[in-house]
Amino acid sequence: MLDLSIIVLSWNTRELTAACLEAIALATQARSRPETLPELSAEVILVDNGSSDGTVDLVRKQFPQVELIALPGNLGFAAGNNVGLRRARGRFALLLNSDTQVDRHALEYGIAFLRDHPDVGVAGLQLVHPDGRLQNSIHNFPSLVTEIVPKWLLELALPRRFPSKRFRHAGPVDVEAVLGACLFVRREAWERVGLLPEDYFLFLEETDWCWAMREAGFRVVHLPQARLVHHSGASSKKKVPAATRIEYHRALYRFLRKRRGALQARLVVTLRALKALVAVLVRIPAALVSPRGREAVRERWQVLAWHLRGRPETEGLVTRAYLDHIAAQASALKGTQ
Repeated sequence: MLDLSIIVLSWNTRELTAACLEAIALATQARSRPETLPELSAEVILVDNGSSDGTVDLVRKQFPQVELIALPGNLGFAAGNNVGLRRARGRFALLLNSDTQVDRHALEYGIAFLRDHPDVGVAGLQLVHPDGRLQNSIHNFPSLVTEIVPKWLLELALPRRFPSKRFRHAGPVDVEAVLGACLFVRREAWERVGLLPEDYFLFLEETDWCWAMREAGFRVVHLPQARLVHHSGASSKKKVPAATRIEYHRALYRFLRKRRGALQARLVVTLRALKALVAVLVRIPAALVSPRGREAVRERWQVLAWHLRGRPETEGLVTRAYLDHIAAQASALKGTQ
């Protein structure tokens, strides 16, 4: 069995995908600390979620050593990564967004840590911007409390429960969840718990997975000593901000219903809808005098309108390919009952 399967998920990030694969090639060709990793066998699997920007052709021509899986449409984060996990032959897997760049130290540190700590199911690295600024790399499980109490206050009052990216951790720290942009996972863990939950198209699927990992007795650990450059949000946030907000809200409500119960979910839906209404009202004066203000009102109004329409599943970032995939899964499950 191979030591590591590196699974890269891409969607319309052609140049960033090339940079990501080049960084992986450098990180796997040589080891900076042979005594830490005396041997390392690795494979690279790129799952393309139906890109239309030439990503697939570029990978075929410039990276023939990479196993390429070109999907006909965008199946989302969980379903796309699961395609790679089903193909993986490694003892460990590293899930990477295509807008990341891993280096030798990060790769070696992550694998060495998993080898030395068999009770760790998932480990995440410290994400940084290209200029070195820290990004949030830790996620807490959403709840009614996290919706009501400001994040900074939770971090101040309960620093162990709610670690802050502003705090320089001296060593590995157990957390509730790590971000999926860079996530090491042990084969034993995903085989026991199952693959990523595909009822999420984007956002919180890795958080839900970490919940399941912890329930199964595995630790989830953040490794601040190993850093990874992340060009955050290259595929969605900056291109379609309103749709991205809607998709996050849908994922949040799904997580709460699944993990916190229907009552908490209903309360948070009501709270978020009221917040969207207030966000529209307070921005109206700025909208009268500024194009940026009008855009802000339009964005918040789209989120509010989505709530008022009953939060339809077909709005947000979801694609027809994803909806068809979920429908096919439901049909197959029904056929086995």
